[in-house]
Amino acid sequence: MLKVTNLCKKLGDRDIINDISFSLNSRGITALLGPNGAGKTTLMRLLTGYYEADKGTISIFGHDIASQRRAAVADLSYVPENGGIYQEMTILEYLKFMSDIKHISSANFFQRLPQILSKLELTEVLHQKCENLSKGFSRRVAIAGALITQPKFLILDEPCEGLDVRQKINLRAFLKECSRTCAILISTHIMEDVEALAERILLLTEGRLICDATPRELKNKAHQFSIEDSFFTLTQR
Repeated sequence: MLKVTNLCKKLGDRDIINDISFSLNSRGITALLGPNGAGKTTLMRLLTGYYEADKGTISIFGHDIASQRRAAVADLSYVPENGGIYQEMTILEYLKFMSDIKHISSANFFQRLPQILSKLELTEVLHQKCENLSKGFSRRVAIAGALITQPKFLILDEPCEGLDVRQKINLRAFLKECSRTCAILISTHIMEDVEALAERILLLTEGRLICDATPRELKNKAHQFSIEDSFFTLTQR
């Protein structure tokens, strides 16, 4: 589904992404981890076509993102850590807008809508303006906007940011359900989310991919019993 080969990116005079290669299958949840400044956001922006690579290639569903960007990102949805929703819209208007961007028919939109609203607990606020929403609601609306398009590749930056415990549990369950038919890449600093969700972990430090492993393999490599302790051990300078 996704193939990244020898990817490099500089911002200014800094090497932010340095010769990274990996691939993802068409389903399942992968966690992208790393200390602040490791290159996670830059990598996600490269995967969405927001940045152009200096070297290397990105192929999504067989389409090269440099030469076939529109085809490559056609089935991709991305929720950045901040922003992503239009404050002047109601939730319904925003979700319909996101659906229209991806050319989803109205029939498909309204068929999909009740499940999305129920799973993300948005039914009762459907007609509220986004500008009046709390951080937790705003986060769930942004995720709803990505999922309403039924993506085959979903990238989420800090998906559980601002959510209470019950909302986190519900979102995790829904993401696991979605991952049966969709490849999901999450970037997060919340190791509890990684423990609960990730089938695979990509660990970056200083722009390099230092570990590509299952959670168990990561723990074994670091000789630790938790992902948090393994993260600390493997990223120490």
